[in-house]
Amino acid sequence: MDIIHLLPDSVANQIAAGEVIQRPASIVKELVENSLDAEATHITLIIQDAGRTLVQVIDNGKGMSETDVRMAFERHATSKIQSAADLFNLHTMGFRGEALASIVAVAQVEVLTKRPEDEIGTKLEIAGSKVELQEPVQCPTGTSMKVKNLFYNVPARRRFLKTNTTEFRNILTEFYRIVLVNSQVGFTLVNDDEIVFDLPQQTEKQRIEAVLGRDKKKTFTSQLIDLKTETHLVNIHGFIGKPETASKNAQQYFFVNNRFMKHPYFHKAIQMAYQGMINADTVPTYFIYFDIDPNAIDINIHPTKTEIKFVDEQTIWQILHAAVKECLGKFDIAPSIDFNQQGAPSIPHIPSNNQDVKLPQPNFDRSYNPFNQSNGSYTPTIPKTNSRNWEKLYEDFNQSKLEPQQTTQQEDEIINVESELYQFKEHYILTPVKSGLMWIDQHRAHVCVLYNQYSHQLDTTQSASQQLLFPETIDLDASTAQLMITLLPSLKNIGYEIEQLGPFSFIINGVPSMLAQHSPLKTIQDILYQAQTTPNNTNDHYHHLIALEIAKATAINYGQKLSREEMSELINNLFACKTHTHTPDGHTVIYLQQQNEIDNHFN
Repeated sequence: MDIIHLLPDSVANQIAAGEVIQRPASIVKELVENSLDAEATHITLIIQDAGRTLVQVIDNGKGMSETDVRMAFERHATSKIQSAADLFNLHTMGFRGEALASIVAVAQVEVLTKRPEDEIGTKLEIAGSKVELQEPVQCPTGTSMKVKNLFYNVPARRRFLKTNTTEFRNILTEFYRIVLVNSQVGFTLVNDDEIVFDLPQQTEKQRIEAVLGRDKKKTFTSQLIDLKTETHLVNIHGFIGKPETASKNAQQYFFVNNRFMKHPYFHKAIQMAYQGMINADTVPTYFIYFDIDPNAIDINIHPTKTEIKFVDEQTIWQILHAAVKECLGKFDIAPSIDFNQQGAPSIPHIPSNNQDVKLPQPNFDRSYNPFNQSNGSYTPTIPKTNSRNWEKLYEDFNQSKLEPQQTTQQEDEIINVESELYQFKEHYILTPVKSGLMWIDQHRAHVCVLYNQYSHQLDTTQSASQQLLFPETIDLDASTAQLMITLLPSLKNIGYEIEQLGPFSFIINGVPSMLAQHSPLKTIQDILYQAQTTPNNTNDHYHHLIALEIAKATAINYGQKLSREEMSELINNLFACKTHTHTPDGHTVIYLQQQNEIDNHFN
């Protein structure tokens, strides 16, 4: 009996849907791009239940004829390609001809559409790839498409959807990527009957301000510098942020021929242009628009068409890097010396009679030691745990994780509780062991200890809170605000008191007692950044991020002098942790320098 056969169209469409339609945000992307291709000047996006029950897109574009609206839902149906050569000369958004067929394979769809030249429009209802109704109807020019009950016929796929907050954040991400590069089109976004955005036709900079400029204290775009360069290969324009606005979660967007793209190679060009102007752990803000011959790019290498291959990437890299460097220099952004500052050194006048000039003598206290406790330095209290014999603790030490060399004989590494402890450059704790010398990073060791403590508090109790004398307000973009709402219960459990003031604004009334001496905003911003840049959206993962960021903020810093008792207590607490060779984010805590390694240097 023959065993190979062709799949039914409905099954083939469901398989294709698995690649094209992954979540409600995928539908938003495909439908809004179709409206843009229809030359709409205003697009309304309506969301219900984070897209589970409804994604509706209404436009005033060209609409479709009675025949076209039926053909649009057939697989491989497209209005943009006549031959294979057309794949390399595309100026439109969607082109594969699989999106609508994939959508109707896993949802119930209702379409109302009419062309300007037609007196009457067409209504089409289709579900599970089966047409249920097609009839003439009165409707305005353009197209209204409702996608209802996503994955109603594929319950296994529906169960993989995340919470409404997470799914709506994904929708906002796609919305931003479209509206920021189509400022000539008006957009309205309605979520659960509440208007989130109502954007008129405007300039690119006005659109950036309207979408991302939620901080009313200082306009977002006032921190941007115009960028523009034209070459025979590519035209580049857009905006880059001033160096002082660089942060861990800066807004970064690349667009090519009015399409959002991801490009780590070009990101590196911008990052290197800022070298020496921003901290190593921060990134600059940028909104960069590329205009290039479609024949010089390939946008068909990824299902979502966000990864784009350029024919001459190295040359464009150099053009982009030089343009950003020139822009920063042109606007005099490079660091400069302000000679009008109070307390600036006095530069003497050079005499005309060749008389020797005496060097100015600085006046300072040579005996001052910033690490001397009598000078008021701060010595943190290391949290205590149940005291255990150090030898017993070390029996559980996982020697296989030590770097860079390993040993299989744990008894050779047993530390005597009376061993000498040394602090090297207020950075490492050194202690001799039988096979050599152990180095312990004091900051990372304390991060491990505190992470265990804070993780336990998040899971079991509500921590004490320190009220702020002057509450701090934090304004976020719509996507980050949704993430903040998700994190609020966990933040409350660790000691934050945060209230939502409006759709995108929050007020911090209290912070965990351990953060009383720290900036109320910085740790929150770090937590939001880490949550945004990691794909895991579970509560356990959020607890991990919160505990880790607060531990890093409150751990003893490098440069802090420790007494022998504090070093001993810190190490005892470290070895009481379940994992003590690496921090929770993977950084090495302990390095074992073998005796033979030391001897080899002297031989």
